[in-house]
Amino acid sequence: MFKSFRVASAAAFGLVGVSFLLAYGVTTAASAQVQSFEAPVMVAPAVATAVEPTSSEDFSGDDAPDSLAELVAAWKADGPLDAESRCLATAVFFEARSESLEGQLAVANVVIGRARSGRFADSLCGVVTQKGQFGFVRGGRMPEVPTSRPAWRTAQAIAQIALEESWRNPAEGALFFHAAYSSPKWDRPLVARIGRHIFYR
Repeated sequence: MFKSFRVASAAAFGLVGVSFLLAYGVTTAASAQVQSFEAPVMVAPAVATAVEPTSSEDFSGDDAPDSLAELVAAWKADGPLDAESRCLATAVFFEARSESLEGQLAVANVVIGRARSGRFADSLCGVVTQKGQFGFVRGGRMPEVPTSRPAWRTAQAIAQIALEESWRNPAEGALFFHAAYSSPKWDRPLVARIGRHIFYR
């Protein structure tokens, strides 16, 4: 992730050159620790670089989409979602439908990451309905989704893309997030800010 700088001979560069390299390395490392996104313009394009689908058979080689938006637009429902995928899509819809596609994908990956972590419930529905975790869940039950809204189609596509790992996770390793307007007393490593959400490990 970081470029390695090798100083073969301090004498060759001189004291000023070595100081510059050390200062640059520290600055680069510090600034690269947190990836920042602001929808709709990406502040850190490297994170949103196209990654060829790893599970989808619909794309190969030159047909691979150049953006997450293209991948979402190309998504086609093969029928009703299974229960787990629907829970994931519902979480995306209620938690992030007004966010950028990257922001929605990051939320989907938080749910998936939790289910795989061993620290939360071991199913997507279990993670989403876990007490006190998602504000839209009431009494362990999720509300009905207005399925006629375009945002529901997008949420389904994002859920499927996240499950298939068809696009790079823009908040890799994040298991927690909160709205930018709130300030929980969390002592967790910051991963990324994407739109109006802040993600942590």
